[in-house]
Amino acid sequence: MSAAQQLPDRARVVIIGGGVIGTSIAYHLAHEGVTDVVLVERDRLTSGTTWHAAGLMTCFGTTSETLTSIRLYSRELFARLEAETGLATGFRPVGLVEAVGDTDRLEEYRRVAAFQRRLGLEVDEISPREMADLFPHATMDGLIAGFHVPGDGRVNPVDLTMSLARGAKNLGVRFVEGVTVGDVITRPDGALPRVTGVRTSAGDIECETVVNCTGMWARQLGERHGVVIPNQAAEHYYLITDTIEGLDPNGPVFEDPANFGYYREEGGGMMVGLFEPEAAAWQLDGIPDDFSFGTIPPDWERMAPALEAAMSRVPITLDAGVRTFFCGPESFTPDRLPAVGEAPNLQGYFVAAGLNSVGILSSGGLGRVVAQWISSGRPDVDVTGIDVARFMPHQLERSYRRDRVTEVLGKTYAAHTPGIELQTGRGTFVSPVHDEMVAAGAKLKDVSGWESADWYAGDGQTPHVTPSWGRQPWFDQWEAEHSAIREGVGLMDMSFMATFVVRGDDAGAVLERVSAGHVDGDIDRITYTQWLGPDGGIEADLTVTKRGENDFLVVASDTAHGHTLAWLRRQIGAADVTIEDVTESTGQLNVQGPRSREVLQALTDTDLANEAFPFRTARTLTIAGVEALCVRITYVGELGYELYVPRDSTAAVWRALREEGTAYGIRPVGLRALGSLRLEKAYRDYGHDIDNTDTVGMAGLGFAVDLDTDFIGRNAVVAEREHARHDKLVQVLLSDPVPLMFGAEVLLRDGVAVGDVRSASYGWTLGGAVGIASVAADRPITKAWLDEGVWEVDVAGTRVPAAVSLRPLYDPTSARVRA
Repeated sequence: MSAAQQLPDRARVVIIGGGVIGTSIAYHLAHEGVTDVVLVERDRLTSGTTWHAAGLMTCFGTTSETLTSIRLYSRELFARLEAETGLATGFRPVGLVEAVGDTDRLEEYRRVAAFQRRLGLEVDEISPREMADLFPHATMDGLIAGFHVPGDGRVNPVDLTMSLARGAKNLGVRFVEGVTVGDVITRPDGALPRVTGVRTSAGDIECETVVNCTGMWARQLGERHGVVIPNQAAEHYYLITDTIEGLDPNGPVFEDPANFGYYREEGGGMMVGLFEPEAAAWQLDGIPDDFSFGTIPPDWERMAPALEAAMSRVPITLDAGVRTFFCGPESFTPDRLPAVGEAPNLQGYFVAAGLNSVGILSSGGLGRVVAQWISSGRPDVDVTGIDVARFMPHQLERSYRRDRVTEVLGKTYAAHTPGIELQTGRGTFVSPVHDEMVAAGAKLKDVSGWESADWYAGDGQTPHVTPSWGRQPWFDQWEAEHSAIREGVGLMDMSFMATFVVRGDDAGAVLERVSAGHVDGDIDRITYTQWLGPDGGIEADLTVTKRGENDFLVVASDTAHGHTLAWLRRQIGAADVTIEDVTESTGQLNVQGPRSREVLQALTDTDLANEAFPFRTARTLTIAGVEALCVRITYVGELGYELYVPRDSTAAVWRALREEGTAYGIRPVGLRALGSLRLEKAYRDYGHDIDNTDTVGMAGLGFAVDLDTDFIGRNAVVAEREHARHDKLVQVLLSDPVPLMFGAEVLLRDGVAVGDVRSASYGWTLGGAVGIASVAADRPITKAWLDEGVWEVDVAGTRVPAAVSLRPLYDPTSARVRA
């Protein structure tokens, strides 16, 4: 039967791409009861990247609950799939040994191990002698410890794909090979177009949902409809030695990231895989459509140092002879996280790509997540870190992709010591007060493409950072900035925040329906609110300011920029609403602290007294001769104001605030202090403390909900109030002032792990490391239940006593905010 004869006229879902990801989504859709699915592959299954993958099935190494659960599910699926389909996956749980050669990496892995143990991964720290017993081929010179995961192992990527495909076919999914998808067909539908089908080399298929699973081709296909998927192919290498006598085919996978290598038995020889520190992009202008089962000519000169280092760890590979030296393409995203979910600009267009060389070990769980998302309309795991909506158009630029993929691939095996940052692709967006921040000694960091101040060394000073898990000299600067806002006044640049003007005859009605709080009330009022899904899951956490009739300003975090904009557009339908993204044209300066009113009052004729300008007031006024929107609101827990200023005037306002504020001790303050201040007050941060699986009740945000309005998710909120969830967000404070928390530490009650820290900092006012953690129990979480327990936090293997609270430990009544 020809391809055209196999191709149906219509399907509910069309999956484009027949690698392991596409076949896994097809398999899991069928198990979700969605069998009206056709998978279209331009050549043969596995012909892109899957066929040459190294086949590692390793779970260790991430402090993401979502990614850990995806890997654990994959491992479990691979072990049982043959019994269902009759086709083996080649999965063998031979174990993983992860080597450690320095104290920074040991600290990191101890934190990772504690976190992943709580989620069910069996992992033990072992000595070099124990590593040698498990993997006797490696020299232990320079190694100080290792981590053993007995349930991890290896899988055959082609066999796995064929087994998933058989399982999908058995349930009615159709697979069509040798057919190329040329385009996705769309039609207008309110504020966002909608998918209606695909155009292929064998004819059109009408459909409701398209899934772009085209791997290293995903960017090219997405660009045809403005879907930003900035993955980029790069060279990836491994070799297989000639036969080595006595090599155990059931020996563990061994990884030595410091020497850039991973090792396992393959066909009687040893596979030596590489993640070299000096990587190389491949085919920046696009992957050829006919590249199938292809290889890349190796760059021997570039690879020689990394190859020599990797092989020196396992000396038998140096003398064994090389059977195969392989170079093939793998694709990587700018942040080394997958690109998953519904496109922010096109309804019904899903993406599952950018797997960053962990596609095989993620394929089972990722397929389940995407299939469940498509079938139910809602993901059942936290997707804030992997949502394709996080990407921005500038990340598609050729030079950006070239430089960033080289860096991220080169850092695949690097340690994740605090203070290490990516350096390529910086400065796409420049704050309107960039020069002023630099002059003040700003230690700049990348914030969604913006250069922003992390902390300040002082006027005319050059900041210095040494990556470390411990305290650093610049902590003194951080503490001083924190104290300035608690005791006096600080000035912050927040111009990177996502800022949208929403207008139109129906703007108020739409925002009222989308927001859980009452936002279409009095003019000149700001409302802190959440946008919820129908199930009550939080989709956005932001502020809405009503500036006039049907004239609103919506402000969200930088990381939620794309998702927030897409969520609002999906709710508009035929309503008369326009959205203008004014992020780049608007400067946002925050003046915060108990003396902030005095500084601002000296620069404006508007009465800022508490009675005339109370908390949550938003009013246009003139500051130092510049017209600005002044909003009395805070994210640090003090009296404070946000100023929204035309970009070209922002620097003038900054300079005026610094000059006038000298008498009040005003100090430039960076994001490091913002984090410590907001965590002392237990203010939430979407994508860090709260995500799409949380509800306002679970997150402690019920105070921001107005049940007198008819908003999306209202029924779910009411239901939760009647039947509370058995999990909750709490504030955590270490009793010992010395240990530091960075997030992902395990929280214990009476010696039993009951949660983990979602984000953390150091609370200079509270006197210890502070964070926000999720806690789960067999009953609703109450103050009494918290008070009855003995609480500890596992910090890299050491249990530290802690206090926990449902209320903020700093100024729980918010008296200072309203002063």
